[in-house]
Amino acid sequence: MSELQDTSTLVTGGTSGIGRAAAIALADLGAHVLISGRDEVRGNQVVQDIRSAGGQADFLPADLRDAASARSLVARARELVDQVDVLVNNAGIYPLGPTERTTEREFDAVFALNVKVPYFLVAELAPEMAKRGHGVIVNVTTMVAEFGATGTGLYGASKAALALLTKSWAAEFGPHGVRVNAVSPGPTRTDGTAELGDDLDQLAAAAPAGRTATAEEIADAIIFLATDRSSFVHGAILPVDGGRIAV
Repeated sequence: MSELQDTSTLVTGGTSGIGRAAAIALADLGAHVLISGRDEVRGNQVVQDIRSAGGQADFLPADLRDAASARSLVARARELVDQVDVLVNNAGIYPLGPTERTTEREFDAVFALNVKVPYFLVAELAPEMAKRGHGVIVNVTTMVAEFGATGTGLYGASKAALALLTKSWAAEFGPHGVRVNAVSPGPTRTDGTAELGDDLDQLAAAAPAGRTATAEEIADAIIFLATDRSSFVHGAILPVDGGRIAV
């Protein structure tokens, strides 16, 4: 039997990059993967790729921005599966730039998607997991939530909030069988980060690994936390950053 046979997972932002890699990896382990995202073409392509490989997947189009959109996503997920066993909070936006150029609209959008949406997805799903006595939540944060860097304040602050929530949720739901952890990626080469160009390589050069990660390398860490391989891990923020926060 495959490692995640008979389990259902919900991956937000699963249409590209780290989310796509995680969705494919989860499906390879036997999970029925529900993928949310805004781009229906890309979402359906991921589903097709998973199904072509013999896996189970469905796409749920979602423009996540507030509590109502989070609750709507969970309601539609429940129409497809009996329960969500694993939630991967991956969807996020990462605008970089000087503080003085940040608009209130940008500020609110970042905290809405990076903090508010995960909060209310967990509010919907974690109590049900706790009643069943098992479940897994994996949040995706970032290495720049761990240290100060020019131009990363807004993004880093939003993910630092998610890192603290990871620990709080572990304390709240862990005693009821729900494991909550986070992966903290370093510079990762994806379609979404391509626009960063040389800035991404410069960030990567400061770490011992001296290179950018692939989306699949981050997904491997998500898989570790999503499966019983990490059965004694609660409230951890797992750095997958090439060693950047160690130096």
